[in-house]
Amino acid sequence: MLAPFQAALAAAKHVVVLTGAGVSAESGIPTFRGAQGLWRSFDPMELATPQAFVRNPGLVWEFYSWRREVAAACRPNRAHYAIAALERQLRQQGRRLTLITQNVDRFHHQAGSQAVIELHGSIWDVCVAGRGGRKAGPCWEDRRQPLCPGLAGRGAPDAHSAPDIPEQDLPHDEHGRLLRPGVVWFNEQLDPAVLEAADVATASCDLFITAGTSAVVYPAAGFAHIAAAQGAAVAEFNLEATDATGLCQFAFQGKAGELLPAAFGVEAEVEQLMAQAAAGGQGG
Repeated sequence: MLAPFQAALAAAKHVVVLTGAGVSAESGIPTFRGAQGLWRSFDPMELATPQAFVRNPGLVWEFYSWRREVAAACRPNRAHYAIAALERQLRQQGRRLTLITQNVDRFHHQAGSQAVIELHGSIWDVCVAGRGGRKAGPCWEDRRQPLCPGLAGRGAPDAHSAPDIPEQDLPHDEHGRLLRPGVVWFNEQLDPAVLEAADVATASCDLFITAGTSAVVYPAAGFAHIAAAQGAAVAEFNLEATDATGLCQFAFQGKAGELLPAAFGVEAEVEQLMAQAAAGGQGG
C-alpha cells in the first residue's frame, strides 16, 4: 500500500493534512479521549466551557496553566517535522500543502510548518474575557509561564476542591481586564474565518491525509468525507481504525512519528530538522 500512496502523493498538486491529538501524544501531550485521556480524569464541563469560567475562573486557569506547563516541557516529534519537511518540499516544486490541526500546542509551527490552520486556537493564546466568559476581541500569544504569580507552583487541578485563587490574582491585561485562555471551548463555535479556510482547502485538495485523529469530533471529522466527495484520494495514519477508515484508499496503522517520514519520503530532511532543533537552530 505504501507505493500506491507515494504515487498519489507524487501526483498531488494540493495536499491537505489533518492532525489530531495522537500526533502530539507522541511528544508527551496528554490526549483527551481514549484509555488515558484527560476527560477520564477531568470533567470538560467544569474546565473547558465559558460557563465553567464564569463559575470558577481560578479552577479553569489552574487547569490551563498546568497544560501550558506540560506543553512547555515537550518538543515536536518526527511526525511534526515530517509534515513541515513535506510542506517545504512541495512548495519548492510549485505544489502546496495546507495543514489543518485540532491541536493547540503549536508544535507544528515550532517544527517549521507555515500554512497552518488552527481549528481550536492555541493554548499559548489569551484574550479578554467578555460577558458570559466569551471572548471579547482578538487573541494574542503570551508564552510567559506562569502567566501571573497567582498561578505559580500549581499542578493538575482538583475539580472537587474549593477555588483558592482570588480573581484579582488571575491573568489580567494592562487595563485590568480579566483574561481567559484563547482556545475554543465546548459550547463555543469555531472562528468562522478559520472554518471557512479549512473548508476551502479541503474542497480544493487532491490528496487528503489524516494523522492521529479519532474522526469523531465535528466539524473536523467531516473533512475527509468532503474531500472524498470532491474526488480527492484519502489516506489515514492512526493507531487504530476509525469511522473514516472505510472511505480511505490508503490506511496505515501505527504511530505517526514512525510512519510519516518514510511515507512522505522525507527521512533525511526530518533528521536534519531535528538536528537543527537540538542545536538551537529552530525557534520555539
